[in-house]
Amino acid sequence: MNSAAIKAAALRRACRAEWTKLRTDAGTWWLLLGLVAVTVSVGAATTGSVRDMDGGDPARLALSGVMVGQAIVAVLVVLSTSGEYSTGMIQLTLAAVPRRTTALAAKALVLGAVTAVASIAGVLGSLLAGHLLLPGTPALTDAATLRAGLGTVLYLVLIAELALGVGFAVRDGAVASGTVLALLYLFPLLSHVVTDPWLQQQLARIGPMPAGLAIQATTGLDRLPIGPWAGLGVLALWATAAVTLGTTLLQRRDT
Repeated sequence: MNSAAIKAAALRRACRAEWTKLRTDAGTWWLLLGLVAVTVSVGAATTGSVRDMDGGDPARLALSGVMVGQAIVAVLVVLSTSGEYSTGMIQLTLAAVPRRTTALAAKALVLGAVTAVASIAGVLGSLLAGHLLLPGTPALTDAATLRAGLGTVLYLVLIAELALGVGFAVRDGAVASGTVLALLYLFPLLSHVVTDPWLQQQLARIGPMPAGLAIQATTGLDRLPIGPWAGLGVLALWATAAVTLGTTLLQRRDT
């Protein structure tokens, strides 16, 4: 068996182990259920409060619950990483999977997969609720709406990877959660504080949440500070940087 096949087999075993740890933790299922429930309910409540779109974006409105649901994703992922440090489980994990990049990759794949499944349910529920509550809005099969829905699922998966990297870098659950939430919500808050339009636009372009959520836009794309896919790319860069930092620190320091 060549080295690539050996690495692939090790990754499969590590993924099975991570899935076992995740599915046997009751808290995981409650958080995933909370992600779906909060995303749909907040989106539906926001959509239901609108009587006239008057040029607004119905898809973005229906998906507004993601701004709250993403916090649950961050907490779920941070708890799954920092929890291993607080209980000492990380020692067993790294003993079973000595190659640390494999251990982190397995956790990233499993957490990304469960986040994707829950996100699909939340996004579909939100778009369906929005379509029912606002008659005349584009159908779920509309190309722009499909892009917004798919992009939102990818957005939440990238938030999970961002939280994973921060979790491994910081290791403390409370600090890691605060760090992720600060990264997400600080840029929108700053954009409301500053008065310079140019600076507001730059904050919307570089912030992980405002840039990433541009993927939800289906109208007025020419007026966005950053394009939908380019914005999602900015979030992907943040997630890549966090995972790279987490991987580097996992490899270098004692656990």
